[in-house]
Amino acid sequence: MFGLFKKFKEGFSKTVSAIAEKTHGLFGGRKIDASSLSELEEALYTADFGVETTNEIIQEIKEAYKKDKDLKGKQAAEIGASVLKRILAGSEGVLVESGTKPTVLAIIGVNGSGKTTSCAKLAWRLKEDKKTVLIAAADTFRAAAIEQLQTWAKKLDLELISSHTGADSAALAFDAWQAAKARNKDYLIIDTAGRLHTKSNLMDELAKIRRVLQKNDATAPQHRWLVVDGSLGSNSIEQAKVFHASFGLTGLIVTKLDGTSRGGAIVGIFRQLKIPIYFVGLGEKAEDLQPFSIENYSNAVFGLDK
Repeated sequence: MFGLFKKFKEGFSKTVSAIAEKTHGLFGGRKIDASSLSELEEALYTADFGVETTNEIIQEIKEAYKKDKDLKGKQAAEIGASVLKRILAGSEGVLVESGTKPTVLAIIGVNGSGKTTSCAKLAWRLKEDKKTVLIAAADTFRAAAIEQLQTWAKKLDLELISSHTGADSAALAFDAWQAAKARNKDYLIIDTAGRLHTKSNLMDELAKIRRVLQKNDATAPQHRWLVVDGSLGSNSIEQAKVFHASFGLTGLIVTKLDGTSRGGAIVGIFRQLKIPIYFVGLGEKAEDLQPFSIENYSNAVFGLDK
């Protein structure tokens, strides 16, 4: 567990550094005063925690400060983390296998979100958990997506079904399901087409993949996850709303959190959408795709030690 927390601390180090810089190291032990509260409020806005969450955190720290004028930054950090834990209650996604094999995960997201690499990292993680997995490279619109998955599959020794650029993605998904069934795989991960969510043909394509899969299994795909670029902050919420309305999302993967100081966006995303977060991307390596933990996240972004 400590190792996982270390990953979270490292992954959110840019957010922690940004808050520390704006508050002049408040959480290092300084006493709270009106000035430091103002600095903290600005820092939380900048880290993309949003108005509602920032207000709740500041309000609770103010209440504690009224009762104890010697309140220190570390105690304020603990209050902030406890507020986040309360707000994020119910946000941890737990992957459950369906009653029949394969359990299908349709991975959705726009180009550049980290969708394709997340498919490979997710397959590797499941394989490490002794599960059998097949990946379908159904983002046939983009040659780079197929090549990316082929490279990752070779590197991580993963089973992959792919076709040529421009192939029918729904037909590929259908064939992949048949193959996964024949090979008795626990999971089938489908990398779907990744174009802008405003393109109606993309939504039609996603709907077609779903219809085709349901010819094999009426419950497929059991999981429909959107990969969200965490560095976009709250801007990704509108994108997620469109996908959710069209495809009925069941979960989120939030990526690129190690490269941004806007790590607070996770809270806003969950607050707005109420869709569980299954995994977070905290680096480039396969093992850097980590199961989302409310405890680890809340403590990490406030610079607390486990």
